[in-house]
Amino acid sequence: MGFLKKLFGRARAPVVVVSGLPRSGTSMMMKMLEAGGLEIITDEIRKPNEDNPKGYYEFERVKKLPEGDTRWLQDAPGKCVKIISALLLHLPTDYDYQVLFMRRKMEEILASQRKMLVRRGEATESVDDGEMGQMFEKHLAKVYAWMEEQSNLEYINVDYNRVLEEPHLLVERIDGFLEQDLDLERMEAVVDPTLYRQRR
Repeated sequence: MGFLKKLFGRARAPVVVVSGLPRSGTSMMMKMLEAGGLEIITDEIRKPNEDNPKGYYEFERVKKLPEGDTRWLQDAPGKCVKIISALLLHLPTDYDYQVLFMRRKMEEILASQRKMLVRRGEATESVDDGEMGQMFEKHLAKVYAWMEEQSNLEYINVDYNRVLEEPHLLVERIDGFLEQDLDLERMEAVVDPTLYRQRR
């Protein structure tokens, strides 16, 4: 699909989507793309806190995709929006998408989520990490199968752990995928290893 789009061109710019499981580095990637020069879609309703001190970069209407609220996508081509993996399957087919799918070590995702729930005072004993990890892996398999079937969607995996270790290599790969002539130095400068708090 990517080759044909490059050969014949697109009727309009694709929507750039940052996706992945919660706590997989999606907020960091949004900040990197913003620094690189992409226009992002966010309402800043969810404020920075101890779990995400540099902001969540969320857009509340994304949560209404399952209800059919898609009109906001009319202004989204050429811009970037954060959509967690559970909501990707509700994207309408009348737009093109370039998805940066964030991957992170599963044990780190689980530890980060547990820490966040503890800070909120919410229960953490309902499902153990092993069971939750299996649920996430099953969910990811479903999402990947769906993405592979979409003729209007291209995606690459972006390894959160590698971004922290080798940011220069990852930003070059992202720039090559998006073909947006991004400011790679500014993107790389966003990477803050001090926020890597759930190392495994």
